[in-house]
Amino acid sequence: MKKSIVYTKKGDEGTTSLIGGTRVSKTDLRLEAYGSVDELNSFMGLLASYLEVDQDIAFVQSIQNKLFSVGAYLATDTDKTDVSESCVLTEEDVKFIEQEIDIIDDLLPPLHAFVIPGGEKGSSVCHICRTVCRRTERAILRLVNDYSISTELLAFMNRLSDYLFVLSRKINFDAGKEELFWDNSCK
Repeated sequence: MKKSIVYTKKGDEGTTSLIGGTRVSKTDLRLEAYGSVDELNSFMGLLASYLEVDQDIAFVQSIQNKLFSVGAYLATDTDKTDVSESCVLTEEDVKFIEQEIDIIDDLLPPLHAFVIPGGEKGSSVCHICRTVCRRTERAILRLVNDYSISTELLAFMNRLSDYLFVLSRKINFDAGKEELFWDNSCK
């Protein structure tokens, strides 16, 4: 089997192909959205490298697989081809994250103030993932008026940032680190 060529030179003029073959500008909002998903997935890989609990690693890696599905969904030109069934997120995918949020949140003390990102390195990376996830969600929402985006995909991205928040707290809690809270006196 011949090794694939990494470069095609087809994008040298500032365009790329969607799934279905349509060529679009690399500044197209769809590319911004699925490029942000790719960036988030890269940060999730970095996060996984800081995690020490096997369950947390496995969960993050399962999310990374789902993010590939989200990217493929967003990269599909539905005027030319159907979205692959493997790329469609379901209510079960959303519930999967919600259940993990609930499990983690039950372990943590209640919050009475805004958390400042920090503490363990893994917790800090988790906050980076959370903020990239929120930006990614906004990029996806910019598509809603012009393209069909499933409500499950939107809910999945929203829950993912919630998951990353509780995971950041869990990482600090597991390490015995005190959480940093916003001093709202602004002194």
